[in-house]
Amino acid sequence: MIVEDSLVVRTLLTHIIAGDPRLEVVAAVASAEEALAQLAAIRPDVISMDIRLPGMDGLEATRQIMADQPTPIVVISASFDRTQLNPTMDALRAGALAAVEKPVGVADPEYRTIAAEIRTQLVIMSQVAVVRRRMRTPLAGTPTAGRPRIAPRMLLCAASTGGPQALAKLFNSLPADLSLPVLLVQHMGGAFMDGFANWLDSVVPQRVELARAAVLPQPGTIYVAPGDRHLTLMPSGKLGLSEAPPVGGQRPAATVLFTSAAAALDGAALAVVLTGMGEDGAAGVRQLVDAGGAAIAEHESTAVVNGMPAAAVRQGALALPLDLIGPHVKRILAREVVQ
Repeated sequence: MIVEDSLVVRTLLTHIIAGDPRLEVVAAVASAEEALAQLAAIRPDVISMDIRLPGMDGLEATRQIMADQPTPIVVISASFDRTQLNPTMDALRAGALAAVEKPVGVADPEYRTIAAEIRTQLVIMSQVAVVRRRMRTPLAGTPTAGRPRIAPRMLLCAASTGGPQALAKLFNSLPADLSLPVLLVQHMGGAFMDGFANWLDSVVPQRVELARAAVLPQPGTIYVAPGDRHLTLMPSGKLGLSEAPPVGGQRPAATVLFTSAAAALDGAALAVVLTGMGEDGAAGVRQLVDAGGAAIAEHESTAVVNGMPAAAVRQGALALPLDLIGPHVKRILAREVVQ
């Protein structure tokens, strides 16, 4: 289902979607009200959602859909329009799975790239089960998982699909005066990263900023990897940004961050892997745990997508439901949880 008030953009999105045999437009509507009225009858596998709509906006529509008939939602938003950035991020927090750049027109030099990304995200997200599952076990992992041998000096976080919502919840469960810096990799289109950092700064108690090269990370500040750059921790303890090739199809990649931090800090770091597709971060978790650090992964009962967390658990991370991760982090920092 396409929800877009502009006839031009609606037609363009229909054309883009028609270019992938795996996708079919079952409805194309101009308002959130129309979408909600047709949702129960059509039951689409995935929704392309505009943010700026007449009447009810895309954010409120996302909230209602996720409350009444949970359906994968991909937000199609103009990243260059700053008035749409915060509502887009709020929609992700409300349950939308991804945000993709809105196409301008076929003459745009970036049209082919944007069109391919829209098709890819719609196909991938259509396969995500957004209904929460019951937790099978309270936690998973090895007996010593989530217990560092070395007191952590850095908190490392990684998330992908469903990440903004999970990250907001995690950081709000931690104190504003967090005793160590936070380095964060969130998989998201590069055009949205500045807006994502600004949005996160507005909804969590810690300070949030885009990571810059050669900065010495400070306690209580969250440093977000910028778009299309690997974030690393250098032996000097300062941040590094790299244009090295993607790792596992990702740049920035959590594995690059975790691996560099494990080496720079001799294992004195704590990694948290939240909801996301794929296995990014898993190899870095193994290196960090082997070096004496610890890792926590979001349990499948709360993860929107369990790919990244499950891979991290296989490499030594402790699996915990999202609302238990913050308290466990605080216990580790208070040295109440050690090997």
